[in-house]
Amino acid sequence: MDLARIRNFCIIAHIDHGKSTLADRLIEITHTLEKRDMKHGQILDSMDLEQERGITIKLQPVRMEWTYTGEKSEFRNADGSGKKFILNLIDTPGHVDFSYEVSRSLASVEGAVLVVDATQGIEAQTLSNTYMALDHNLDIVSVLNKIDIQMAEVDRRAQEMEDAIGIPKAEIIPVSAKVGTNVEKVLNRIVENVKPPKEVSETEFKALIFDSVYDSYKGVVTYVRVMSGDVKRGDKLFLLSTKKQIEALEVGYFKPKYAPAEKLECGEIGYIVTGLKEISSARVGDTVWKGKSSDEEVIAAAKPLPGFHVVKPYVFASIFCSDGENYGMLRDAIEKLKLNDASLYYEPENSLALGSGFRCGFLGLLHLDIVQERLEREYDLDLVVTAPSVSYIVVKKGGEEVMISSPAKYPDPSTVDYVREPFVMLEILTPKEYIGPVMELCKNKRGVNTDMKYLDQSRVILKFEIPLASIIVDFYDMLKSITSGYASMNYEFMGYREANLVKMDMLIAGSPVDAFSAIVHRDEAAHVGRALALKLKKLIPREYFEITIQAVIGGKIIARESISAYRKDVTAKLYGGDRTRKDKLLKKQKEGKKRMKMVGRVNIPQEAFLAVLKKEK
Repeated sequence: MDLARIRNFCIIAHIDHGKSTLADRLIEITHTLEKRDMKHGQILDSMDLEQERGITIKLQPVRMEWTYTGEKSEFRNADGSGKKFILNLIDTPGHVDFSYEVSRSLASVEGAVLVVDATQGIEAQTLSNTYMALDHNLDIVSVLNKIDIQMAEVDRRAQEMEDAIGIPKAEIIPVSAKVGTNVEKVLNRIVENVKPPKEVSETEFKALIFDSVYDSYKGVVTYVRVMSGDVKRGDKLFLLSTKKQIEALEVGYFKPKYAPAEKLECGEIGYIVTGLKEISSARVGDTVWKGKSSDEEVIAAAKPLPGFHVVKPYVFASIFCSDGENYGMLRDAIEKLKLNDASLYYEPENSLALGSGFRCGFLGLLHLDIVQERLEREYDLDLVVTAPSVSYIVVKKGGEEVMISSPAKYPDPSTVDYVREPFVMLEILTPKEYIGPVMELCKNKRGVNTDMKYLDQSRVILKFEIPLASIIVDFYDMLKSITSGYASMNYEFMGYREANLVKMDMLIAGSPVDAFSAIVHRDEAAHVGRALALKLKKLIPREYFEITIQAVIGGKIIARESISAYRKDVTAKLYGGDRTRKDKLLKKQKEGKKRMKMVGRVNIPQEAFLAVLKKEK
């Protein structure tokens, strides 16, 4: 394979800027698929959820062939005809929750097509993805999409891109992915500006796994970028992280469906069918290797390619079946979903309130929402998903560090020295008239403003260092509300920082209920405890004795509510006589209620647990 004829690139954009529509036009114009075979839009968005929501969830590669039609002579044959090029495209998600998919793609290509909506301009995720591409030293082809829409402001948005990113206006291609305007120019620019794969002198086969999926017929299929050598069907290969031997049962390209081939060569993007039954065996970022010898010493000396960091979930929630009886079905469903979503983390959990379920880790709220909907839709389950929380690092007095994702796992407070919580760098792009409300919102969420920069005369970028726990529940909705929907946000994990965090327990009639425990900032504990106590007061039914609801930190009560007891009028049968008769009956009733309060049990209904714990949609 002539490496000079190969171009590997991905498409990056903010969500809903027309990235997948542009991928459709590229596939159509290169005749990878004919128009009659493209039964629906966003051909690379193969999942029903992607089609319905109009978002890309999983990265998707496709191999195209294009005959150059531009003006540069170096890309033409001696007779003046255009040379034929292999274009390997990876379509990437645009939402911040799936930025790990983007990072995988960027490490596997030499170029990126940056798509910006001509009606909306640069958004927070646009800048994040662009900087990520520049960090990988990729060649960038800039595209201004949706020029066919009446509201498009081509000149203004092009100037905005030049000012914010430094891309000259003259190099920005105005296109309409919907109707196909100037899409051929994009293909020619990719050929001209994106560098071909590097020549490698190594003869041993090395390929980087940038994704892996589970196929019920083929087993685990690894998506790879070949960095050196070649691989053929039947070759014995090794995964260098585990030294596990596998066999290449099939190799091929993406068209965009699997298209078997004789071999994959250096510089190409394709797939290898491994036959493995667990996707965890073929981890993303691992190196597939084949050397001249299979001796243990040779395998041990083989050096893996620079891979990816293992993706770590930062948002956690518990998933239960609403009827509490379909645990086996839920377990099977999560195991199958995990096969096609390497970033999903789960472990068994048992709750006195909701029964057996799983504590799951996600990359963000959208990821959580997608997983929940796929479980309910694809496996016909009725689920209860608890409100999301984050992971914390508890440092004990002896120096031992414990990572916890649930308040129930919080150690004895007397053994805790301090707690660290995850912080993120939050970037908000907003019209300048909303700077005040945005600053106030972030301040109330314990955010610290670190930078403010005007993108143009009307829009500004604000940066905050803020706890992840402050933005995972309702922050995005509040931001959209106070900015009339104009603001966009992006965040990047910074690390764990020490914070004044405490475990807050809820006592119902003097007994702690673990399901209502929470880890909160000490300054916010009284407010959170009071709100939860009031909510429980409305949900727990009255008994024949007084029920106290207390929010407690250690041995200190920070909030309290009481549910009054049912009261029987024991003096109703009296028809006269001395006052002492009435006092005697009331005293007897008081002693009975006191005794009942000591031995009585509060039955908290399932509805109360669901109302407090369930994630609000």
